[in-house]
Amino acid sequence: MPEAFRNLPIGKLAIPETLPQWKANRSKVRDIVVRSLGEMPPRPKPSAVRVVTVDSKEGYRIEKFVFHNGVDSEVPGYIAIPEGRAGRLPAILTMHGHGSSKENMFGYQPTSQDVAEMLCKRGYVVIGIDNYFNGERRGSGPAGRLEMQARGSDQEMSLFKLNLWLGRTLWGMMLRDEQIALDYLVSRPEVDANRIGAQGMSMGSTRAWWLAAIDGRIKAVVGVACFTRYEDLIAIRALRAHGIYYFVPGILKHFDSEGVMALLAPRPFLALTGDSDAGSPPEGMRKLESILGRIYKVHGHPEAFETVVYERTGHVYNDDMKARMAAWFDRFLR
Repeated sequence: MPEAFRNLPIGKLAIPETLPQWKANRSKVRDIVVRSLGEMPPRPKPSAVRVVTVDSKEGYRIEKFVFHNGVDSEVPGYIAIPEGRAGRLPAILTMHGHGSSKENMFGYQPTSQDVAEMLCKRGYVVIGIDNYFNGERRGSGPAGRLEMQARGSDQEMSLFKLNLWLGRTLWGMMLRDEQIALDYLVSRPEVDANRIGAQGMSMGSTRAWWLAAIDGRIKAVVGVACFTRYEDLIAIRALRAHGIYYFVPGILKHFDSEGVMALLAPRPFLALTGDSDAGSPPEGMRKLESILGRIYKVHGHPEAFETVVYERTGHVYNDDMKARMAAWFDRFLR
């Protein structure tokens, strides 16, 4: 690393020794995290969501819905609902990775991120949307269809730039869309609003733990890949390993990503990452394990935080990860 970048003024999270110490500091940490996301315009009401199609499956149905996010776009999504189940059900908000889509998660264009059917057949309502610059939202940025004719990242870049001019961040607006989906989810009569989990892979993993940090309605989290500490990412000269979408101003002046993840405690958090994932330096993962382990221990719930680092494994969502994800939600949301 060039000399000029070896001693950056990165802040350190004060690791609490007692729960009262953490409670006294937690609101300040959360305020920093929320402030880093920029302006967040008021969200539209769940009643504005429109169901446009219903697809009957064996033992469940998938409704396609659309809402306008109240700022700049129509947001399409799917909600999968088990049939023949009594009472209100637990639910999972699932989030796709960079360059993926809701189709990948709900089996219409299946990839390793296809989890909706598995979770639905276990008795969960599952919801997921296309986030900015992905899926059906490609070509809906500031340059419209022109952005589909150029490089794949052009819409991401133009949205990032425009939101900065408006006092927002692209990352904050992405999380806001997930909150609108969450508003809709908790409004559904099939859903137990006190038993909602969030899961995702890659960019979806990062959204899962950031969303839980700012929104207490998420009661359990599973993140697959991107268990990332930013200082260590800089140290291995790998900032290029992540898209520009999640960079927010000022966060490192105060603390690294452990400051965001610490806000999840004592809610259950499982991180599943390959040791050869280019975007998740192993040294950073070890630091996060230590710091977050101490914070969960202070809460008296060390069992609610777990990490699994897979040897000789890259940026993937494999079958063992899926099994652990489902078991984690069964354990904490049933």
